[in-house]
Amino acid sequence: MFSVFVPSESVLKKAVIEDLAAVPENAVWIDLVSPSAAEDKAVERLAGIAIPTREDMQEIEISSRLYMENGARYMTATLMCQSDTDMPRTTAVTFILGDHRLVTVRYDLPKPFALVEAKLARSCTPSITGEMVLMELLDAVIDRCADILERCGTEIDQVSHDIFEPESERHGQAKRYSQILISIGRKGDLTSKVRESLVSIGRVVTFLSAVVEGVKWSKDMREQLKTMQRDVASLTDHASYLSNKITFVLDAMLGVVNLEQNNIIKLFSVMAVVLMPPTLIASVYGMNFKVMPELEWVHGYPMALVMMLIAAIVPYWIFKWKKWL
Repeated sequence: MFSVFVPSESVLKKAVIEDLAAVPENAVWIDLVSPSAAEDKAVERLAGIAIPTREDMQEIEISSRLYMENGARYMTATLMCQSDTDMPRTTAVTFILGDHRLVTVRYDLPKPFALVEAKLARSCTPSITGEMVLMELLDAVIDRCADILERCGTEIDQVSHDIFEPESERHGQAKRYSQILISIGRKGDLTSKVRESLVSIGRVVTFLSAVVEGVKWSKDMREQLKTMQRDVASLTDHASYLSNKITFVLDAMLGVVNLEQNNIIKLFSVMAVVLMPPTLIASVYGMNFKVMPELEWVHGYPMALVMMLIAAIVPYWIFKWKKWL
């Protein structure tokens, strides 16, 4: 399936093309979503460019992601998808810019595309070009990454508060600790994916900045590219900061869990030491020797109970005095 966007007055009209021969010549943006071989060929005939395959888009080397061919600039970036769910993922999207027309090839539904479509459908300049659409898309992708990082930072702060809350409130919350660890893992995965996307977008922006030197782009678009480069650099630094913070929070969480486990083990150890002297006294008088004078004593039984009670209290009091409990 693919959609074409044609400028009309002050808006960009979208049309989903089913008849491949009906692709308008004045389309400034052709959006290919999971295209078939026939759709690839139709767009190649119209734009005079080669559409990369999905396997080509997934190549990780820079030479396969950023290059020029037959006057067209090919740029493949990694974008975020499903970032609002528990299973965020990344997808490769290729931007092909040639003859003032933009062709995008994707196999998923990144949210910035829908946002840009809605924005350009409301208003745009009548003389809009593929370069302008590309700038809108890149700007929307960067804004989306910033929103995800802001939300992730707020949620990490909440997780940190849950970990370092007063001991009386977090005592015995083993099940909640498990949920916190899962939450930390998800935030770490999301942050790493956003950082991967930012690095990829940064390379695209740098590539564009290099190739526009020989192209007559407006001063505003050149300034916008520089602003994007600064935004990507700052967001990448912020993503690195969040990654370090997540590592710290994870270490703190594991430390709290270890402390809770040590307290439980210490409690059992104290109980064993406290009960050891009474057990010794009871075992002595449980022996079956014939000559044991205390067995004939009238007050032997209550005396043994008193001795066991004292033998239990004294170690407990010593532990409390030493502040070992």
